[in-house]
Amino acid sequence: MNTTEIINEMPHAQRERLAFIDFCLQFFGHITRNDLVSRFQTGLAACTRDFAAYRELASTNLVLDHSTKQYYRTASFVPLFKYQPDIILQSLSRGFGNGISHSTQPSEQCFDAVQLIHPDSSIIAALMRGIHNQALCEVGYVSVSSGESVRQFIPHALINNGHRWHVRGYDCKNQGFRDFVCTRFTHITATDEEILPHQLAAADVQFNQIINLVIVPHPSITNPLAIEMDFAMQDGKKVMTTRAALAAYILRQWQVDCSEGHRIRGQGCQLALENIDILQRIENPTLAPGYSI
Repeated sequence: MNTTEIINEMPHAQRERLAFIDFCLQFFGHITRNDLVSRFQTGLAACTRDFAAYRELASTNLVLDHSTKQYYRTASFVPLFKYQPDIILQSLSRGFGNGISHSTQPSEQCFDAVQLIHPDSSIIAALMRGIHNQALCEVGYVSVSSGESVRQFIPHALINNGHRWHVRGYDCKNQGFRDFVCTRFTHITATDEEILPHQLAAADVQFNQIINLVIVPHPSITNPLAIEMDFAMQDGKKVMTTRAALAAYILRQWQVDCSEGHRIRGQGCQLALENIDILQRIENPTLAPGYSI
């Protein structure tokens, strides 16, 4: 039997534990026996058998560092399991979920009309390892304005902005924190270069600043109660607490009228931003519908 057939013959519980090992190596770069114990509530002896089984299937995927008691991903790593990008990103944002080693089956009764464009899984994996290990990465990136270039980048968070996946981090070229579109990376290679304190996530002011967006039905709506019900508003408004770095994405995704006096008419805006002054505290307000300097 080949490797896939051997895995498919395994009991479901063991297959999921091996998928967890594979996932952690792929997306975090390392794993310990205690990680497996914490996730699956199994004993250390059982975990040892799982790692032995994994090594029988892919001996060149991991190496044990006896000083740290961690298994590390090798440069020759080849994943044992195939993960759909949407499952990867859901699992990374919500925690490793049961059944990640299986593909989802589309429903014939329930349809998702709007789908994100997902980056390649190898790009997601490289970004997550960079985030998890706080690594300075050399990346190839294709910009709409300047084309392809190679730059140094320290990623710290993946962001779904409602249209596509971005990664936020410190851009050494512009010497500041920026958002980059994940599908535009051509390659990502982690380096051993030292990272300075001002390049870490803790120094990202916009990402760490928490703000409130007060959203109300658009004044042009004849029956605002319908909108209040759509968005579970209380007392005619919805207060959304978010990071300043994400606020403009939310306002654009929800088509919230951010113009003075809420002047947008007939363009699909059913919501309005009540506390417009909050836009002065976010770095990219021009993304918000109706915003003007």
